[in-house]
Amino acid sequence: MVNEKRLLDEFIELIKIDSETSKEGSVAKVLVNKLEELGLEVYVDDAGVKAGGETGNIIATLKGTRPGKAVLFSSHMDTVSPGKGITPIIDEVNGIIKSDGTTILGSDDKGGIAAILEAIRLIKENNIAHADIQIVFSIWEEAGLFGAKYLDYSKINAEYAFVLDGGGAPGKIIVKAPAQDSIQVKIKGKPAHAGVEPEKGISAAMVAARAIENMKLLRIDEETTANIGIIKGGIATNIVMPELEIFAEARSLSNSKLDTQTKHMVDTFKKAAEDFGAEVEIKTQRMYGAFSVDENDEIVNLLKRAFTNMNIEPSVISTGGGSDTNILNANGIKAVVLSVGMEKAHTLEEYIRIEDLINSAKMLVEIVKEA
Repeated sequence: MVNEKRLLDEFIELIKIDSETSKEGSVAKVLVNKLEELGLEVYVDDAGVKAGGETGNIIATLKGTRPGKAVLFSSHMDTVSPGKGITPIIDEVNGIIKSDGTTILGSDDKGGIAAILEAIRLIKENNIAHADIQIVFSIWEEAGLFGAKYLDYSKINAEYAFVLDGGGAPGKIIVKAPAQDSIQVKIKGKPAHAGVEPEKGISAAMVAARAIENMKLLRIDEETTANIGIIKGGIATNIVMPELEIFAEARSLSNSKLDTQTKHMVDTFKKAAEDFGAEVEIKTQRMYGAFSVDENDEIVNLLKRAFTNMNIEPSVISTGGGSDTNILNANGIKAVVLSVGMEKAHTLEEYIRIEDLINSAKMLVEIVKEA
């Protein structure tokens, strides 16, 4: 049985520790101590040096007591902003934990971390036979998946990975997620006095407007999205805008569709610049690849058995967001995303249902039994 008080107390403890992206050092120290006290072999890699941060990823192993498939449970330590000085509130009437409304809560992804720690305690306390269990608490997930990208994969021997980073109640199995391209554009026009001789200038704003007007954006099809996220530039209202920067992205479950969409966006910017006689510099980068796990794969069937044991109806779905799961699959570790109860993540209204947090810990125990 899950020790509900212990689980909630530990969750509250963890979310009170500031750990915005690249600043995970304090929570990492606490987690290393907890894992070592539980008898796991603990290693901190050098991902923090490569990514630029206070600590690396935590990799821990609980040696198996029986043969079977080694499994990996993973959650990220970092949170989005504003994530400093979080004040958690337990709303017993609605059965949720939320922040005081001035910050995010941090259940993304400390809900996953707390569930993993409680599951390990349950396995040890109840002498549940298990194969090797590995744990990765990663850094820098929220700002580019750099913890997973720089993870020391030589330390990982698990066949399957379960990334506890999904929204909604336990039962959701995310088997598909898109690749993402980042697109950075710098448009260089020509300054001129906006009141005296504007016709001598080339407006970077007008170039951007022309490009965006002719660009396919937002929902492209059932597999593909694209978005202009940031536009910044200009000096003063009386100067024809000489330069402007745009930060955009494109995503797709299909790598070929993503290639097509990114090329379309690049070509549209180039065409608009040509029309106005401006210059344009464009940088694109594939941030991560798509992943797709067959709905009939053994990892999915294992999860279906685990949820059946809990009287939870499993749901196999896809998502439009990326996670460490994308990177794990790209490195040869079959991985899926599991929901842990977080709702309205990345907002000041974020909350997690207490029942879902408890079921997340139970879910991990059942996975271990079925592996």
